[in-house]
Amino acid sequence: MLRAIACVGAILTAMAAQGAAAQSYPDKSITTVVVWGEGGGTDSINRMIMAEMAKFLPVDIEVTNVTGGAAGSNGMNFVHEKPADGYTLVGLSESNVTAGVLGGFGERFDVWYPFIVGGSPDLVSSTPKSQYLTFEALIEDARANPRKVRVAAGGAGSIHHLNMLALAKGAKVEFEFIPHNGSGPSHEAALNGDVDVVITSLAEQYDLIDQGQLYPLAMLTPEPGSEIPSAFDLFPEVAEYLPLKQAIGFAIRADAPDRVKTALEAAFEQAMQADAVAQWALFNAYDLSGKSGAEAMDTFAKLESNFAWTLHDLGAAQVNPASLGIPKP
Repeated sequence: MLRAIACVGAILTAMAAQGAAAQSYPDKSITTVVVWGEGGGTDSINRMIMAEMAKFLPVDIEVTNVTGGAAGSNGMNFVHEKPADGYTLVGLSESNVTAGVLGGFGERFDVWYPFIVGGSPDLVSSTPKSQYLTFEALIEDARANPRKVRVAAGGAGSIHHLNMLALAKGAKVEFEFIPHNGSGPSHEAALNGDVDVVITSLAEQYDLIDQGQLYPLAMLTPEPGSEIPSAFDLFPEVAEYLPLKQAIGFAIRADAPDRVKTALEAAFEQAMQADAVAQWALFNAYDLSGKSGAEAMDTFAKLESNFAWTLHDLGAAQVNPASLGIPKP
């Protein structure tokens, strides 16, 4: 009898230990898969915030890149196929909400539970060697010579691509879009002379502008930048389609356990309050957000609706948003 009681006790103890282990998160390294290329805004933000979050977690966070596909869909599909255990995060941006209508991702964006670090406004820039030294000259030439101006603006369906389409629609011009796997490769294309102008964010271009490698022509926001004019002031008609803004961060699968979401939210909130994050944002021209969970999901739902139907209305969508259940904005 005593032996039987001892065996039962041992089994219960083992079960309790297993249960405690199951509730322990994280107990091994986490990997964040950024869907855009190294050196771009999404990559830079994720490497920064993951380094800060790791200070409030008992494990390391490794950041890697899986690029390509429609609107970063290769990386999204890669992470979505992983277990919903919180050990594989996806580093993404607002641009990824268009993956569905571009035919690269078969799900609505609500399969993700996102965390938004922040974003930076887009602008149009050329290189000092370019013939375009003013925004007016760029638009005038594009109007006179449809599809002559070659533009790098990230990948198809990215925020930068959408801004290019919106600018073209508002200014009544046609650009020749040359897609690249992120902002970093887009900048390289501009510096190499493979394109005439580049549309990415101020944060991503900041160092290149400071070094004189890129020449800013116009902000794609109603507010001008420091010594950079606003496209809205130069061509007011673009206000019908612009601005479209960034929301950069990371996500886990929405069906991840609550304990995983709670642990990541706690580390995220602590990291967002760190002086290092505030200083990084100020130095790199980013506006911080800090949204997560339901609030961030609502933000991305609105972005998905706006961006998906914008692509549809501009004739650039491969899949009708209505077929994916995406409501009109």
